[in-house]
Amino acid sequence: MTLETFGGNWIIIGIMLAAAFAMGMALLILNWIVAPSKPSWIKAAPYESGIPNVTPVQPSYTARFYVVAMLFVIFDIEAIFLFPWAVLFDDLGLFGFVEMLVFIALLFVGYIYAWRKGALEWV
Repeated sequence: MTLETFGGNWIIIGIMLAAAFAMGMALLILNWIVAPSKPSWIKAAPYESGIPNVTPVQPSYTARFYVVAMLFVIFDIEAIFLFPWAVLFDDLGLFGFVEMLVFIALLFVGYIYAWRKGALEWV
């Protein structure tokens, strides 16, 4: 008898799911066994260069940082679509070339819009 008789790939997928579940449960149980039940206040306190905190930490990030980061992620993900187009360039022909020109033009319009709105200004 071969694996194909019993569904082949489904048995392997089931074994992998069972192994992943068992590993997760084993790690949770190990954490429950090893972790201290009540850590001391020294271990529970945040550590920063050995100096105890006098004031609570206030993050000093501006909203512009997040806007620039989001724009980077958006344009980076859009740029990923250029790779499959480059691989299939010969197969797509003129239609694929025109479609990619439209795609790049839309990206450029989005870039110009973000630039005009001042989203790329850091200061």
